[in-house]
Amino acid sequence: MKYIVLTGRIFFSLIFIIAGPNHFSSASIGYAASQGVPLSSIVVPLSGLMALIGGLSIATGFKAKWGALLIIIFLIPVTLMMHQFWTVKDPMMMQMQMAMFMKNIAMLGGAMVIANFGSGPLSIESLLNSSTK
Repeated sequence: MKYIVLTGRIFFSLIFIIAGPNHFSSASIGYAASQGVPLSSIVVPLSGLMALIGGLSIATGFKAKWGALLIIIFLIPVTLMMHQFWTVKDPMMMQMQMAMFMKNIAMLGGAMVIANFGSGPLSIESLLNSSTK
């Protein structure tokens, strides 16, 4: 079972680790600005840093509870500002934005579980805790 937790943490984290660096691109910053994100040239790269650090923290199991909190802080505004399916008129775009919104809600739930339970047995934290005993 300990390998399932490790694999789950890594799978959960991949989206944040892979997408985080994209938040430094002018295209991502421009898209966020077009969606009404204030101070997008500052906020979008900051959100990318949060996603990357949070994802790496969870994947490695080093301060995973703090990493999960970063992901929660990242996901709430991103979900509410970037995936407003209720404002979209085109049915296809509405459906896509609703799927993205629900994906983020599911990831928010996963981050909350990690924030509560931590990283599990195969993690840097577990290794550090066992070496201090």
